[in-house]
Amino acid sequence: MVTSPAMTQHASAFATVGITGKPGDPSVAETVSRLLPLLTRRKCRILLDAETTAANAGGAAKAVPRGELAAGADLVIAVGGDGTLINTARSLANRDDVALMGINRGRLGFLVDVAPERLEEDVQHVLRGDCIVEERMLLSAEVRRDSNDSVVSSSLAVNDVVVHRWDTARMVELTTHIDGELLNHHRSDGLVVATPTGSTAYAMAGGGPITHPRLKAMVLVPICPHTLSNRPLVVDATSRVEVRVSPEHTHHVRVSCDSQEDLGVVEESRLVIRSHPTPLRLVHPPGYGYFDILRAKLGWGGPSGGGSRSQKR
Repeated sequence: MVTSPAMTQHASAFATVGITGKPGDPSVAETVSRLLPLLTRRKCRILLDAETTAANAGGAAKAVPRGELAAGADLVIAVGGDGTLINTARSLANRDDVALMGINRGRLGFLVDVAPERLEEDVQHVLRGDCIVEERMLLSAEVRRDSNDSVVSSSLAVNDVVVHRWDTARMVELTTHIDGELLNHHRSDGLVVATPTGSTAYAMAGGGPITHPRLKAMVLVPICPHTLSNRPLVVDATSRVEVRVSPEHTHHVRVSCDSQEDLGVVEESRLVIRSHPTPLRLVHPPGYGYFDILRAKLGWGGPSGGGSRSQKR
């Protein structure tokens, strides 16, 4: 087994395994029915998300609320697409001793890298501890009132925090500061603040750079800026990013975290974005390669060389 500075290999098995799924997707039931015998043979305690996989409960499996699943599992398997995995990751955000793995029943799948046709083999590797556990940075976002610095609303993000216009066709005016230093006054459709994980999501669509997940950094990408010189910027992960919306545009702006939770912006307030203290522990089966994923998902040409999982097996 190979160990890199940002990836650790764990020899211990996972005793309690939680399963979440994409709601309303019939392929989830089929996948869970294949998972349960594997987990039972390993004598794992199985927790099923009551909202998404309860119909598959039976035998050694127990349907529980998401909060109980998040508190009790050593490993959580998310069945669906990247959105399903991100939704699950958000519920695990304050635990540093739980790992998360994705089985792809969605479309693109940058994060859910276990293919259905390799499910049995890859899951058995992971359950034996023959896997790669990689730490991914998260973001915390807070809307803070200026008068007393109180938190109006807060959330976290695996991919990105996006400031965007929502009920107007006009651009909005934003002011950004990094660690208290003025960065820019700009007019645009909004701003994406992304983790390295999220650099291949909305940030990439907006012209931002692809940032390797081992980097401890945040990517700031303006959305359709009025000034062509307003370019994407990469800052250190320890930075404190503050965004203020001009008063006349406050009611036309929303803050979206991973496109799954919205924070309202109030007058005389600012959005504060920092790295979350607890990283996400993402599990990959042996043979995982980040650049293999990029080539496969982005359709980059050329042979995969020695890094592909099929050639490593």
